[in-house]
Amino acid sequence: MGKRKGIGRSELRDLQPGKIAWDAAVPGFGARRQRDAITYVLKYRTADGRQRWHTIGQDGAPWTPDTARKEARRLLGEVDRGGDPSGDRQARRRAATVAELCDLYFADAEAGRLLVRGGRPKKPLTLASDKGRIEGHIKPLLGRLPVAAVTRQDVEQFMHAIAAGETKRDPRKVRPRGVSKLRGGRGVATRTVGLLGAIFNYAVERSMRADNPAHHIRKFAENRRERRLSDEEYAAIGAALRGAALAIWPPAVACLRFLALTGWRSGEAVMLRWREIDLTRRTATLADSKTGRSMRPLSQVACDLLRAQPRIGEGTLVFPATRGDGPMLGFKKFARQILARGGLSADVTPHVLRHSFVSIAADLGYSEPTIASLVGHKSHSVTSRYTHFADAPLLAAADAVANDTARRMGDAQASAEVIELRRA
Repeated sequence: MGKRKGIGRSELRDLQPGKIAWDAAVPGFGARRQRDAITYVLKYRTADGRQRWHTIGQDGAPWTPDTARKEARRLLGEVDRGGDPSGDRQARRRAATVAELCDLYFADAEAGRLLVRGGRPKKPLTLASDKGRIEGHIKPLLGRLPVAAVTRQDVEQFMHAIAAGETKRDPRKVRPRGVSKLRGGRGVATRTVGLLGAIFNYAVERSMRADNPAHHIRKFAENRRERRLSDEEYAAIGAALRGAALAIWPPAVACLRFLALTGWRSGEAVMLRWREIDLTRRTATLADSKTGRSMRPLSQVACDLLRAQPRIGEGTLVFPATRGDGPMLGFKKFARQILARGGLSADVTPHVLRHSFVSIAADLGYSEPTIASLVGHKSHSVTSRYTHFADAPLLAAADAVANDTARRMGDAQASAEVIELRRA
């Protein structure tokens, strides 16, 4: 355990990682360094002889050597009276409600302490979606239950309740703060159970319960509709975009047009920053797309659209929100308003623009690897990680598909020239 010393500032400065400095005045009271943090701890034995470790807190307000030593004396008094501070804390954690667990989970996710695919924190748009599912579905149906009391049957009933529309609400009426839309249905139920499983994994990792009741739940199959736009729908979208220019937030209108011309994911466009764009080389390099680092060729019409956007600074968003420096979290709502102006049905979404772009590329005879490079499908090529700008064939493909798309939308930009490349 090391030599016992009185704990003061000099002892804390000299404390090496992984080591503990023990206090001479209070038995079992010590300070432990883990990486760059120092934590005050108390080691004691309960009335039935079990050894316990209790974490008092991390060095820094309100904990100093003196305040932590005073707290250690108080805790030892509880132990002398038959108490078990560490056991009581664990019991309180086990008694936490699902609503409290969700708040803990979201706070860690928002702070970037929860990592997802590729060892990256959740993105703002994902956090916004999680917030909506937590406030709109999880808390109303399971929030009051103790974390340790939730069963597999509770989760199954929860899923079927969402599918049946029990949490569905009219967005024009009062709704939980931060929830943009509360829909029911099987797809919503399946995705919310997936989030609930992640939240209970978090609880297991923090010893708030021993198992995950959302594991091995038989979920509804997600019925993905790979729909493509007709020429009439493209024409309606073009008219809607031109008509919305003065009626709806201009960056949202430009963002939706950009998606139609590039086939990007909506989150990639919403999070796009000027420093990721090289208009001279007609290339965008996304450091953190859904599939990791991704280099995208930009067509001439897409570059013209980008040049028309106000450019405040290299680190700013290309398509900013109505206020603040964060991303445009209301983009889907804006997109729905724009598309509704053109009389488009509710199943026409930004994802349909992406699928239609891919379909046009296939119609024009481009190969799967070329299409993957245009829209950022996952590439297994090692050299793709080291590519920093698009080559001529990719730029020509981007021009051809974007021009065809612009022509269908009735844009004058569709006349942009495509350079025919010589064959080797």
